Amino acid sequence: MSSSTTAASYETILYEVTDGIARLTMNRPDRRNAMTNRMVRETYEALTVAATDPTIRVLVLTGAGTSFCPGADLQWVAGGGQGDDRLVPDHFRVPALLHAMPAVTIAAVNGACAGAAMGWASACDLRVAASSARFNTAFLDVGVAGDMALPWSLPRLLGASKARELMFLPDKFDATEAQRIGLVARVADDDQFPALVESLVTRLTAASPAALRTLKQNFLDAEHDELGDFAVVEAQRHLDLFRLDDTREAFAAKVEKRAPRFTGH
Repeated sequence: MSSSTTAASYETILYEVTDGIARLTMNRPDRRNAMTNRMVRETYEALTVAATDPTIRVLVLTGAGTSFCPGADLQWVAGGGQGDDRLVPDHFRVPALLHAMPAVTIAAVNGACAGAAMGWASACDLRVAASSARFNTAFLDVGVAGDMALPWSLPRLLGASKARELMFLPDKFDATEAQRIGLVARVADDDQFPALVESLVTRLTAASPAALRTLKQNFLDAEHDELGDFAVVEAQRHLDLFRLDDTREAFAAKVEKRAPRFTGH
């Protein structure tokens, strides 16, 4: 199979798409990938492109080096920040883009994850963590109520009580605790973490592209549809998938105990 790669140039992030897999890496390793306005804006711009790219099946969000992102760059904020990189309200739609884009989104938390970065991670479909990862909502500790939609995402992931606890009592917790409370799906030792992420990417991209996107859309619709209405929509999509060559191929491959060969039809 031929490999195709596209990449865009940014100052604070790396963004690349290869064979249906998008990778967005927060890239300020000298500051542990701490967030600035420019990083927010560039991430918004890259995700806006990703959300409209029909070739992308999986998007991985991670950090360069040994940190995911500890939230806002406190020294940058304390020093006045902003400069020419003022944000507009739409730039804060990063969690919505991660949550609602057709691709399956994975937060690969490879180190510190706090504040706004925790909002980004929590908006993804899946979260996995290296054993060295540490989490903290952090906002109240710096005198703000927060951004990046944690009061929306955390109750849906953890329940209302736990979400409020984490926000009102912002203590650090490790990857083991994050897995225990259901924030992350899987944890791996640091040296095994890249392999864990790649195994998930490989498994997801091996699925029928149409079925993968349909399942993502089903979850999004289930957030607001009444049960009866949702069941009808889900059933119609299920019937539509049965008309595809790829669905027939998936069934044949299962019977014949081989890997399916999907064509996108």
